[in-house]
Amino acid sequence: MLPHFKEKRMSIDTEVVIDEKIKLEDRLPSKYNVVMLNDEHTPIEFVIGILEMIFQHTRPASENITMEIHNEGAAVVGTYNYEIAEMKANEAITVARSSGFPLNIKLEIE
Repeated sequence: MLPHFKEKRMSIDTEVVIDEKIKLEDRLPSKYNVVMLNDEHTPIEFVIGILEMIFQHTRPASENITMEIHNEGAAVVGTYNYEIAEMKANEAITVARSSGFPLNIKLEIE
C-alpha cells in the first residue's frame, strides 16, 4: 500500500433476504385439432385423397372420417402442435383451391 494513503475499512451490511418462492411449471405445448368442414361441392373421393395424402390416414380411416364430415358437418382429421396443424391445414386448402374446390378447415385448441 502507498505510504500517503490510509486504509479505511467499511462495514457494509449486504445480507439480502428473499421471501419469495419461484414455482416452476412444466407444461407441454398446446395441441390443436384440425377440423375439416363439410361443403356441397368438394367430392367425397377428393376428401378421402386429402386425408390419405396430407393427414396420413389409411383408406378405411379416411372413408370413415369423410362420412363423419358429410353426416355431422365437420370432423377432427388430426391433432398436432400449432405449427404442424397450421401447415397441414394450409397444404390441404391449397391443394383443394388449386383443384377448384372450396374445402374449408379450421384449427381448434384441444
